[in-house]
Amino acid sequence: MTQIQSMLKEMLHEAETTRKFLSIVPADKFDYKPHPKSMPLEHLAVHIAEIPAWIEMVLTTDGIDFAATPYKPTPVSSAADLVALLDASVKKGYDQLAKATDADFDRTWTIRQGDIVFSEHPVGDNIRHCFCQTVHHRAQLGVYLRLLDIPIPGSYGPSADEMGEYKPE
Repeated sequence: MTQIQSMLKEMLHEAETTRKFLSIVPADKFDYKPHPKSMPLEHLAVHIAEIPAWIEMVLTTDGIDFAATPYKPTPVSSAADLVALLDASVKKGYDQLAKATDADFDRTWTIRQGDIVFSEHPVGDNIRHCFCQTVHHRAQLGVYLRLLDIPIPGSYGPSADEMGEYKPE
């Protein structure tokens, strides 16, 4: 299996898990924030749904300048909208990654805000970063859901909610 084939497989696996989480985000709690420094639930969920499309951007541009292109989350009104956004995002990223070559991974991709450079890493590392960001933010979403008393789906096996009450020996 090539590196790209492995990444495509991982991308689909993570998308399946992410879909389970986004499908249970309650629209009536979109404004919920567990802490003043936390982003609202809607913003977090939309960000998670949009991350896979960043792979297309990483493969087709030299970087992103947040000063020149401020982030505007995609408007959503339901969990179904979040899942649809994720599916469209995965398709964009997957289709572009499927066309990539190993040589595409060596070029430098830069994240900046004007003159401030946050990172300059090879494209391949930035694609891996997209995967890590999905998992990281999905875990945050799990905490939000837990604090809202919503049962959590399993990620890499069954969750405590799916298994029943945890009883230490």
